[in-house]
Amino acid sequence: MVQEYQSPVRVYKHPFELIMAAYVRRFPKCPLIPMFVDSEIISESQSDDGCVLVTERRCTIDIEAPRLLKRIAGVDYLYFIQKNSLNRRDRTLHIEVHNETFSNRVIVRERCSYTVHPENESWTCFEQSASLDIKSFFGFESTAEKIAMKQYASSIKKGKEIIEYYLRELEKEGVTYIPRWTSTVDSGTVTWRHQLPPPSAARAIPVNSAKDGLHCKDSSCSAELVTGSPDDKLDADYIRRYLGDLTPLQESCLIRLRQWLQETHKGKIPKDQHVLRFLRARDFNLDKAREFLCQSLTWRRQHQVDFLLDTWKRPQLLQDYYSGGWHHHDKDGRPLYILRLGQMDTKGLVRALGEEALLRQVLSINEEGLRRCEENTRVFGQPISSWTCLVDLDGLNMRHLWRPGIKALLRIIEIVEANYPETLGRLLILRAPRVFPVLWTLVSPLIDENTRKKFLVYAGNDYQGPGGLVDYIDREIIPDFLQGDCMCDIPEGGMVPKFLYRTAEELESEENRLLTDSIYKSASIYKGAPYELLIEITEASSVITWDFDVSKGDVVFNIYHSRRAPQPPRKETHGIASLGAVNPQLIDKSWVLGQDYSMVEKALMCREGESVQGSHITRWPGFYILQWRFLNSAACAASSMPRVDDVLASLQVSSHKCKIMYYTEVLASCDFRGSMTSLESCHSGFSHGRPDAAMAKAHLYPPALLVPGALKENFVFQI
Repeated sequence: MVQEYQSPVRVYKHPFELIMAAYVRRFPKCPLIPMFVDSEIISESQSDDGCVLVTERRCTIDIEAPRLLKRIAGVDYLYFIQKNSLNRRDRTLHIEVHNETFSNRVIVRERCSYTVHPENESWTCFEQSASLDIKSFFGFESTAEKIAMKQYASSIKKGKEIIEYYLRELEKEGVTYIPRWTSTVDSGTVTWRHQLPPPSAARAIPVNSAKDGLHCKDSSCSAELVTGSPDDKLDADYIRRYLGDLTPLQESCLIRLRQWLQETHKGKIPKDQHVLRFLRARDFNLDKAREFLCQSLTWRRQHQVDFLLDTWKRPQLLQDYYSGGWHHHDKDGRPLYILRLGQMDTKGLVRALGEEALLRQVLSINEEGLRRCEENTRVFGQPISSWTCLVDLDGLNMRHLWRPGIKALLRIIEIVEANYPETLGRLLILRAPRVFPVLWTLVSPLIDENTRKKFLVYAGNDYQGPGGLVDYIDREIIPDFLQGDCMCDIPEGGMVPKFLYRTAEELESEENRLLTDSIYKSASIYKGAPYELLIEITEASSVITWDFDVSKGDVVFNIYHSRRAPQPPRKETHGIASLGAVNPQLIDKSWVLGQDYSMVEKALMCREGESVQGSHITRWPGFYILQWRFLNSAACAASSMPRVDDVLASLQVSSHKCKIMYYTEVLASCDFRGSMTSLESCHSGFSHGRPDAAMAKAHLYPPALLVPGALKENFVFQI
């Protein structure tokens, strides 16, 4: 497996020329890097005007590896070829490195660049990327990979320290400013002014204190990093300030996942804090985190969760009887949410509101928590990505173990765990009664192990003693109902009046309605039983639009036209044919393609994880059938679908069943007269545009399609 690394942008508040003076002091050897034994120049060339200097070095590296492994490999040192291309006029240095040792077994590639910051020519940017592909290594491939990644991560941190060290050395020698390179042509003779000082020289170069930034007493500011990288790239200081201290490999995972989203995601890019939560939840396994995040983004899009706080209004009953709310923050700056579960009539809330309203309430709490984390990050000047939850169980009894209520709680926990990972920093459970272990036994299996480690449970009044509440929350904000001095405006809950309860029939229908008011519908496709949707068109040139996500399996999408109305499907009641009862078949088995019905769009293969948006201008009135059918992935293994294999490569369809979420709409031709330049189809991976008619109207036809008679019915573009 190829291991890859991508660094954040490191921005030095020093001119390019000064950084180069510090960089060349690393050679031929650097005592700050023990593994860097030596280097020798094997070739060097320079342009006639002295602007471009290309240097090749052979570097000797001593890898810290078990002696036995070195003996098996038959080497004491590893050799790498480094090619440096310095362009003094453009103020760039590009570095390319590849391995010479074991080049037929191991492929190592590294690229680094020093460039001028595009927004401030007195600053210098540094970026680094690398890849490692161990094809074979005497049966120790895994061990060699781990050693290589560990050594490389260590050298990345050293690289930053070395530049800062030599900048300080230059300052001690009086070198705080180096003029830029310029060329002059006089009588055909080319000369150049800029020349880097040799490592042993202590040249006194005129100081430009406005640019150097080297007179800071704190040596750590000699290479201070700044926020706001060019080209929307992640800056090292931004990561440290807003996301926390990450290892080089963790930074690489974040940057690569973020780049993948920018390349394949056709909607609003999730915030970096949100992406990082999914990486942490999967221990920075990039493939697993990508799969996890994509599934959550599809869920958010299906149920329009991004708009929940702006569009959902809490029912008055929740405002009166839901005993929970936000209350200041804990000692670490995390937002504090208090839930008086023991005072809440969970059975009454479920009976009166149903699961959906409670789920929306919990989702809104989580969405508000994300906002508060961002706000506290700005207020406290440190990364805050999670919140603290205080649950008061005083009053908890067997009524809270009502089976439908427990079922609703389990479903809510499952959804929250799948879509809000690593958002709970600490859970303080206070005044736990004897019945609590029963409740805990029911819910704990659904809670992630890392999350369970954040739980602290206090029985009785134990929370008032040492190691209790005051260790995590400032005494002045402890609520009054917990014997504190702070008035808390959280509702006290109480019993929901029974006249507000819904009937048993309403509750039964509610159980399977979670967020079903989404404009999307779900459908299952079985092998031998496609899913078909009938659309009747009464006016030619009407526009059929569609938007669907393939959430499981691979499918083939077709559109057919028939002048005959399909007969109502007959119900199958036995055998495998029962799948047809799940998906009624509109195209009769006796129909002949080309006679009874015709294909009006070329069949489109759609892989798991893809999002497809498109449109079709109808040429004739009649009946149009949108069909999704099961695609045997083995039959199309040779096909090339961009980006799809990278989406959920580890997922395999384990049954003859696929799932889609779809939305369709028919737009009248009169809406487009004079502006039939409105539609085009697109095909992407996990697209996140809002699925409404406005989106369908946002694309353009080629101008030729405006000519009468030139309208084409098949125009699907893959992005």
